[in-house]
Amino acid sequence: MHISDSILLSYGSGGIESQSLITELFYPLLEGCVISSGEDAGIGILKNSDKFALSTDGYIVSPLFFAGGDIGKLCVCGSCNDVAMMGAKARYLSASFMIEEGFLMSDLKCIVESFAKTLRQSGAKLLSADTKVLPRGTLDKLFITTTALGEFCYPHLNLSAFKIPQDCAVLVSGNIGTHGAVIYSSREEIGLQSDLQSDCTLLYSILEPIFQAKLKLYALRDATRGGIASVLNEWANASKIGIEIDEALLPILPQVRGICELLGFEAYNLANEGMCVLCIAKEDAGEALEILHSSGATNATLIGYTTSENATKVVLKTPFGARRFLDYPSGELLPRIC
Repeated sequence: MHISDSILLSYGSGGIESQSLITELFYPLLEGCVISSGEDAGIGILKNSDKFALSTDGYIVSPLFFAGGDIGKLCVCGSCNDVAMMGAKARYLSASFMIEEGFLMSDLKCIVESFAKTLRQSGAKLLSADTKVLPRGTLDKLFITTTALGEFCYPHLNLSAFKIPQDCAVLVSGNIGTHGAVIYSSREEIGLQSDLQSDCTLLYSILEPIFQAKLKLYALRDATRGGIASVLNEWANASKIGIEIDEALLPILPQVRGICELLGFEAYNLANEGMCVLCIAKEDAGEALEILHSSGATNATLIGYTTSENATKVVLKTPFGARRFLDYPSGELLPRIC
């Protein structure tokens, strides 16, 4: 797919258009400057040979307050989780708050309080911050950009989307599509009534026991924009493997299924903000699930395996025994989700 002459909203979806923008514009123009390999966080090495993970992300969710969280909680969880996907524990964050003129001070106070509460839960410290106020109408309320720096406490980890072998297990740490469904049902123009809560949460605490157990863990990815469909396709393309998923095993809440049926979405394309996908040696999958369940990830599930067939493709096995390709999400399903 080739990029268009102007930026489309779909270029921010996390799907195939996002990948095209990155590979066709950013990578060629930044050739020789980029040392990361397209993971959620890049890995750097200091002169004393200490490794660190670094991740930057911008948060533009709408609405700013949603069931189970708000933009303050979201940005801390998002950046801390990104470095956790490389096996690192977030130690420092920086943050930039871009605020529209006229934004309610009471709302800003609630968001900063939520930001601080989540930061304390993560154990990380705010090392640097900035605020900008823009004229009314030039920004929609509030955007936050955060950068997380993570420390590698378990040197044996070598996680990468580019080193996934054939014949290993694919797990998810929780329910699929929950955050995206919550955000959509919260939109004023939709107005759905639901008791559904976003899964927005920090992930390092449920993953650290797996790191400690020294299981054969190959890759981790939190399934945010584009959901698990994007994660699995990225892995299949990066490692030149096939991945087969059993649709009947996907943990999806009934409320999420209902919202998807009503609005014509697929849950595996919707964002999560507190669920990750794990690729692990088949023989270690059972122990990994036990650890996840005992760590609080009670809905963690094995959903499929990597294979030597259909290289670079993700195959979805339906409950009726049929098989179809699960492609990258295409188009803009849900703007302003994270």
